[in-house]
Amino acid sequence: MNDLELKDKTVLISGADSGIGKAAALLLAEKGADIAIIYHQDTKGAEKMRQEIKQLGRKAIIFGGDINDSKFCEDTVKKTIAEFGKIDILINNAGTQFPCDNIEDLKEENIRNTFDSNIIGMILLTKAAFPYLKQGCSIINTTSATAYQGHGELLDYSATKGAIVSFTRSLALQAKPKGIRVNAVAPGPVATPLTEKTFGEDEEDLNKPPLERSATSEEIAPSFLFLATDASAQMTGQVLHPNGGLIVNG
Repeated sequence: MNDLELKDKTVLISGADSGIGKAAALLLAEKGADIAIIYHQDTKGAEKMRQEIKQLGRKAIIFGGDINDSKFCEDTVKKTIAEFGKIDILINNAGTQFPCDNIEDLKEENIRNTFDSNIIGMILLTKAAFPYLKQGCSIINTTSATAYQGHGELLDYSATKGAIVSFTRSLALQAKPKGIRVNAVAPGPVATPLTEKTFGEDEEDLNKPPLERSATSEEIAPSFLFLATDASAQMTGQVLHPNGGLIVNG
């Protein structure tokens, strides 16, 4: 059997109605997984994703709600177990950002929303799913190159992404006795409308390293596939860096 196959595995993934989460969910479905998708508000996008996964011959269910609500997390996990019978892979991908280049102008509401979405919700969803995970299961968290390099316009966002790295490493220690691997993916700039607006894109800048450009979501997705499969059986507490050549020493 190909180590990068996921035949009859089940995946619960947050933030999979667009961007990196969508690309990862589709790739894992192509490799044989059934997918449970958590989305926040884009019902149309989530329903489209459900149909695309069904067209790949796999099962898909969608859940709209806020992962900062512990009851929503618990109900979603229970409904996923009821539908699929198990959860093999948990992918914590939901997140948000509010660019601001001056800490004095940071809005408290945005700071709290960023932490609630990016790290508190991640912990709550993982807490709800963890009792159902068994030996051989995998947890994959989405962090960012900003966790290592910082970012002048994304102060609170970068702080949450640093917290995700620490959460990943600490949970890997807790999960070791159960035989559950916990890893993360730290993309650099990715070509979504939000990140292009935030980071900019200038392919003509000759001072850039050869691969330093915004990635596509499809270029990030294979990192999630690798960490979800037996091909990464010797990896836990680690972070993959599909960032176009940025040196982050992490």
